[in-house]
Amino acid sequence: MRATNRCRLASHVLRLFQATESIYSEESTIYKAAYSDLDLDYLLDFAREYMYLDLESEEIDLKRRLLRNLKIMRNEHPTIAGILFFGKKPQNFIPYAKVIGAFIKGTDLSIPPSDKKDIMGKIPEMLSDTESFLKLHLCEKHVIGGFLPEIEEVALREAVVNALAHRDYTVSAPIQIFIFKDRVEIRTPGRLPNTVTIESIEYGGAHVLRNPTIYNFFTKMGMVTDVGSGIFRMRKLVKEKIGKEVAGSDGIRVYCYYTKER
Repeated sequence: MRATNRCRLASHVLRLFQATESIYSEESTIYKAAYSDLDLDYLLDFAREYMYLDLESEEIDLKRRLLRNLKIMRNEHPTIAGILFFGKKPQNFIPYAKVIGAFIKGTDLSIPPSDKKDIMGKIPEMLSDTESFLKLHLCEKHVIGGFLPEIEEVALREAVVNALAHRDYTVSAPIQIFIFKDRVEIRTPGRLPNTVTIESIEYGGAHVLRNPTIYNFFTKMGMVTDVGSGIFRMRKLVKEKIGKEVAGSDGIRVYCYYTKER
């Protein structure tokens, strides 16, 4: 059996286990990665800021205990979740775990992007850089006291966090964000988890975690509510902001429409 076929078979088996929630792909060990590939200073900063740990009297094995209890390491090697959130260079081990942002002065992909960026780094860095890319290309209207973007900023953050937290990391494809003339389109690799339907997502009635460790890190950062209301809240914010519905939220794509064509 060829190596590529073995890899496909292993990936398929992992997805089957993940679908039944007997194992999560993010907990898989990256045997090519080592303890030294983790950004331990960033981990300690994370623990101070979001876990309120007093690290002034640092114990010798504190880092090791954090790595084990937060599921950042397993069998003396970093996990997928550990590398993605705390790795020095995550894409050295998971090259497709990135966001591709494209600004297109039109309404479809037949028009070459005016600007394109590969957004990489730790998951929190990708979130921050993706927000910056969106702010750079979204039109703003002037109001007293400053500027407001066409789409509610919190709603856009919800959509990006949702993509990073819930994408299927067994699929070798990046998250794609297209800023068109009339809409923002976010494409997330993977299908909906078992028992989750489009309707249940839209009404805030679904809370099945594909990547519970990554989601837990977002929870500690205050980026998610842990009640499965993200898409519901995003739809509500867009409706209140511009009076329009989010055109779709099927777990693969999320469309946010502008107030007007540009």
